Amino acid sequence: MPLITINIWKGRTIEQKRRLVKEITDTVADTLDCPREAVHIIINEQPKENWGIGGMLASEKFPEE
Repeated sequence: MPLITINIWKGRTIEQKRRLVKEITDTVADTLDCPREAVHIIINEQPKENWGIGGMLASEKFPEE
């Protein structure tokens, strides 16, 4: 059972997450030759103020995204 964990900034739409899960599932199932039902994906959403990049908070580095 492949388990994929994805960490992203909070704010993506349900449709974006739906598409992400489908496309990653398809790719992993095809690559590993396993059933799609065996692929598990966990999406962890973090606010940008809880994410640091190069010594800065992502909320400060990318305020418009």
